[in-house]
Amino acid sequence: MMIADIGGYTRYMRLHRMSLAHSQEITSRLLKALVRAAPPLKLIEVEGDAAFLSTSIRGDAMSTVGIVADVAVSMHAAFHAEQDRMVALNMCSCPGCIEAGRLRVKFVAHVGEVARQTIRKREQLVGLDVIVVHRMLKNSVPIEEYVLMSEPVYRESASLVRERVTDLEDELEGLGLTTLYFVDLQSLAPARASVPTPTLARRVRKTLGVVVRATPRMLRKQRQRAVADGF
Repeated sequence: MMIADIGGYTRYMRLHRMSLAHSQEITSRLLKALVRAAPPLKLIEVEGDAAFLSTSIRGDAMSTVGIVADVAVSMHAAFHAEQDRMVALNMCSCPGCIEAGRLRVKFVAHVGEVARQTIRKREQLVGLDVIVVHRMLKNSVPIEEYVLMSEPVYRESASLVRERVTDLEDELEGLGLTTLYFVDLQSLAPARASVPTPTLARRVRKTLGVVVRATPRMLRKQRQRAVADGF
């Protein structure tokens, strides 16, 4: 199980109300880029600012766990490629668009036993290990972008990854003191490719695209506020 979590999301979504719809459009694109870059994993659910993904491991297939860091690096690269592209193309001056380049992404990964349940045609994972991977999001890792692994994931990781990890002990809510291992994504990620300078016409088209797609969300928010205010 892996969770890709967009760092800085809470502050980002607290920006001026009129930019909220644009902020949602931008984070939606970033989440889609993350999911597309993780073909070994299946998307279970989008949880606000995070994508919860998993894959089944049967028999001697623990080697699948060993590629966690590689998958995270691919997702990290896809996240920043999409982010850089949006920043280069978007001409909107609202706070949500201006600050899109400040968002970061982090990953937590765990392997364990789960049960599957389907509610209204939506498959969900349940069990103690599902709780563990979500609890790992609240940690004391001192850097912004990282892969945080539980003990079984760390053991199966490639030697290159294990050589670069830092271990820490965190108190996971309801689970007690737990040893976890993190690696700085910057030490694994390739250099970010520069984005070609876009033409003015292309920037205008892409900016209008953000505005058009965000408009229905903005109108819904305005109607909801009007109803809440009694109009």
